[in-house]
Amino acid sequence: MNKNNTDWSIEEARLTETIAEATLQLDEALNANEKNRAMILETKKEIRENTSHSMGNLWGSDGFEALVELSQSMNPVHERMAIYEFTEAQISKLRGILDIPYFARIDFCFNEGDHIEQIYIGRHSLKKGNTYKLLIHDWRSPVASVFYRFAPGDAWYDAPVGRIEGKLLIKRQFEIKNGHLDYFFDADLQVFDDLLRKLLSKNTSLKMKTIVESIQRDQDLVIRDIENDLLIVQGVAGSGKTSIALHRAAYLMYQDLSDNLLGREILILSPHKLFEEYISNVIPELSDDNVRTVIFDEILKDLIERKFETRNIFLERVLLNNPQSQLKMESMAFKGSADFIKIIDRFIDEIPERFMKIRDITFKGETILTRTEIINRLQINPDTPLKTKLGYLQEAISEAVYGKWRVPIKKSLRQEMMRFAEIDTFMLYQQLFENKGYFLKISTGIELPGNIDKILTLTKRNLSHQTLNYDDAVAMGYLSLRLFGAREYTTIKQVIIDEGQDYYPLHYEILKRMFLKSKFTILGDINQTLQKNEDLSFYEQITKRLNRKKNALVTMNKSYRCTSEILHFSKNFIDDSIAVENYNRHGEEPVMLSAPNLNCLVDILCKEINQCLKAGYQSIGLILKTQKNTKVIFDALKLKMPVNLIRHDTMVAIEGVSIMPVYLSKGLEFDAVFICDASQVNYSTVADQRLLYISCTRALHRLLLLCEGEPTSLLKI
Repeated sequence: MNKNNTDWSIEEARLTETIAEATLQLDEALNANEKNRAMILETKKEIRENTSHSMGNLWGSDGFEALVELSQSMNPVHERMAIYEFTEAQISKLRGILDIPYFARIDFCFNEGDHIEQIYIGRHSLKKGNTYKLLIHDWRSPVASVFYRFAPGDAWYDAPVGRIEGKLLIKRQFEIKNGHLDYFFDADLQVFDDLLRKLLSKNTSLKMKTIVESIQRDQDLVIRDIENDLLIVQGVAGSGKTSIALHRAAYLMYQDLSDNLLGREILILSPHKLFEEYISNVIPELSDDNVRTVIFDEILKDLIERKFETRNIFLERVLLNNPQSQLKMESMAFKGSADFIKIIDRFIDEIPERFMKIRDITFKGETILTRTEIINRLQINPDTPLKTKLGYLQEAISEAVYGKWRVPIKKSLRQEMMRFAEIDTFMLYQQLFENKGYFLKISTGIELPGNIDKILTLTKRNLSHQTLNYDDAVAMGYLSLRLFGAREYTTIKQVIIDEGQDYYPLHYEILKRMFLKSKFTILGDINQTLQKNEDLSFYEQITKRLNRKKNALVTMNKSYRCTSEILHFSKNFIDDSIAVENYNRHGEEPVMLSAPNLNCLVDILCKEINQCLKAGYQSIGLILKTQKNTKVIFDALKLKMPVNLIRHDTMVAIEGVSIMPVYLSKGLEFDAVFICDASQVNYSTVADQRLLYISCTRALHRLLLLCEGEPTSLLKI
């Protein structure tokens, strides 16, 4: 861009005006919060001085009055603190604006009249003083969608008043750093592609970054969808699924949205804790509020009190490719299935009659409710938790006694009711597997696995241990939910699930019942499924299971992460049932190297890692099949260079050289990836092919496969 032309002068003047306004507002906010801080400290000091005389006598006759006085005194402090925190958020936003105020401009000519509006788009909006004039439009605003969805020409956007039509005259992008204009250009489709290719060619960052400058049309449609109660995105590796999920969360919190959500009303279900840390910066950069992220293990902890095997430990054990791991995986497949949900539901229906000590309820020699009547009451309304129905039953008995005799029920009768109302989830779950004949009877009409005897034997043995197996923990979590109901997450209105393909029908049944009134966004990739085989029909199962009013399935087949060479190589490990397109960014071909022993393999690793570090790569991922395998490489490599061993409980930024099992690499990306155990011993099955696909598609620029001994026959290189 010629810096001497008129457009450059206009844009510099506009930037100067914007920076000046942001600076003014920042100074005002800083001064206001300095006063707020002083007032808070002064008020707290006054409260201490005025109430210290009464604090020592809180348990005396005047104690209640003293507490009331203290509470009333604290109200102004709480109000001032809320103002202070709000202003601090504004200060953070304004500092961001001073660095990069905006990244795009569109000139939009409205069809009704010849009015042309210049719209500058940034991460946050900025008004001119106390006026309604917007110097910067928030990227989430309706009109900003024109930038993401259209090339110059006819365009439209949906506003609260309806669809606004017009023409996009100019689509301009800026590179602004530290408040300084480096360059800008008017973007057509080819120029925008070139810019995106340039962005993708950069090295990765320690944490996931926002993509507001480069959101694609299909991504924007997903981010802004508010029509569907269930939105499923099937996106290939590198298609931006996770970024879309986070930007969608930020969009749903946009304050000008007619039905916007608060951060505490959105929950993100992430695959593991490391992933939570990796994405932790994105939403705070895009929105004034943050959202809650959890892993499924935390949901289980809210449902069951017993210690259980975590999902990561479960994955570690089933990836070992031995008879025990195979049976463990088959047990999970059965207990996570729709058929097993039916079995548990039948079991719950039988609990009152078969497993509860229910007797006729009598008072003063008269029968109030017979055992049969009680059981019938507990078996109706199957979606109501059993504990809730027991509460209703106790109320009904109390009302019946008082209605006839005008006296409250006696302690002995209340104790009788409490006795049969006691529910022990673990003991009940044990009863389901205690007797093979009973289990087969309750499973009548359901096709059981061919190895059901082995699964039942394994389950019965495992239930005698202190720690539940993961498959039993999930099943017992569902049983507990049906018995007691959900006790957490009652405020959640939107659930965003990443790596959705890895969950079983039982997981989704739990989620459906825990978040009865929530909408769902589910992001997944069938080709990246762990520990089970799935195809596209899986999404139909989810849709039926969650049973929301309006749903949609969006497919995203273009990968933006890997070079063409890496993606072409990675596609060798998957079938062609799901098309995978690349963004046509070129780089080095993947390489396979074999070493005769561990020492030689480590020497090769050191050489290749040092080359990558000299090339400026910030993150290098050494990915192996299991945590056990990572420990071998880590112990050998740590003596030669700094290296991070990533475990299931790691909560640090990924930087430098990191070693991890494949299941912890999901959702992450690295400048270079070295698969360090690509031998026939480790990778030989169809399930192993998917593991290799997952590992390979973590790489942005370079992919190297190494092994000790014979390379896996799954490789085609």
